[in-house]
Amino acid sequence: MPLWFRIVYSLLWCVALPFAFLSLWLRGKKNPHYREHWRERVALRGTRVDVDVWIHAVSVGEARASATIVRELLRQDKRILITCTTPTGRATLRELFGNKASIRYLPFDAPFLIRKMLRNSRPKLGILMETEVWPGVCSVATQERVPLWLVNARLSERSARGYARAGSLTRSMFGLLSGVAAQTQEHSTRFSALGAHNVHVLGNLKFDLAIPDFLQPRADRLTEHMTSGNAARPFWVAGSTREGEDAAILNALVTHPLRERAMAVIVPRHQERWQSTYQLAKKLGFSVARRSDAEIAPDSEVIIGDSMGEMLSYYANAKVVVMGGSLGGTGSQNLIEPCALGVPVVLGPSVFNFKEAAEAALTLGAAKPARDSREALTVVLEFLDDEMHRRRVGARAREFVAAHRGATEKTLRLLGLSDRR
Repeated sequence: MPLWFRIVYSLLWCVALPFAFLSLWLRGKKNPHYREHWRERVALRGTRVDVDVWIHAVSVGEARASATIVRELLRQDKRILITCTTPTGRATLRELFGNKASIRYLPFDAPFLIRKMLRNSRPKLGILMETEVWPGVCSVATQERVPLWLVNARLSERSARGYARAGSLTRSMFGLLSGVAAQTQEHSTRFSALGAHNVHVLGNLKFDLAIPDFLQPRADRLTEHMTSGNAARPFWVAGSTREGEDAAILNALVTHPLRERAMAVIVPRHQERWQSTYQLAKKLGFSVARRSDAEIAPDSEVIIGDSMGEMLSYYANAKVVVMGGSLGGTGSQNLIEPCALGVPVVLGPSVFNFKEAAEAALTLGAAKPARDSREALTVVLEFLDDEMHRRRVGARAREFVAAHRGATEKTLRLLGLSDRR
């Protein structure tokens, strides 16, 4: 990147750092975890660790996407540093890998902080997950001679237009990457147009999701708790819902016949909304409980999933999953997870985050569409009333995931990290 830009960018960060900390402090009012591990945000002493590979996974989705690569590298006894940006991302990484990998917050993108982080860890290779491309990271990694790859890369049309407005600055930033492993040809074309080189189409790592052996026993315990011991009681899940969707779903459910047919489990994507969603359900007259409650009343109509790291456990015994993000205009969350478990998925009209996967699932009959929240509830009810249909769609969902596996090994080979012949 041009020298003048690097100088100006560093100066701007000198001014912005106090406000960046203030932003974290204010966010900490709703989520206290934002006020933890601040030393890592500025690469202070005590964060030194020598590694072979550094992976940056900004939050939960990227953390889970990185899991298949990380597990392969751990099997090879590689030393790994994984950085993230959000507390939920950090919690997910800790749940996935424990102490097997070093887990840190990525410092703010000030070049002098990124340089300190890289010199503290000395990685031989850097991997950025999905869309996390920053000027400071790219320029300093190049100066420190750390090859930097963008992996499982995706770029929406809207984001591509935004990057394009920066013109030559965007091209110089993407040009610093050693290469890009894109999910689809459509994403590959967008990255190439923005100046990235050595771009490959390798598929989506999220299809390589491995279902752990402990999941079903854990899911059974969760189900027993939520159903007050009546594990045969049917329930459906609204998974990883975004702001506004919780209210739309609950308002639609008030007068919908599905209310009498099955229990609803609503899992907001961000813990800042757990309490407000619970209060809204009470206000609307539902018998409501929280997953964290020591005891749950047998007649509970709505359960608020106020826990981290249990999404697969919620999905595993659900009859149907309504995919969060798809009903509120923010783009669908990860439909691959419930599909891998053989659970039918209902998708709203907003699927741009998983556009190709959503289109393929709908085409194969592994998911069903809905125009709005009320129609989504009607589709759920149809699944509950037709067990054979539900099982057929669930089987197609598993087949859909199986047909798209393989991106992990392709990616490792591209990066020179595969030890398989």
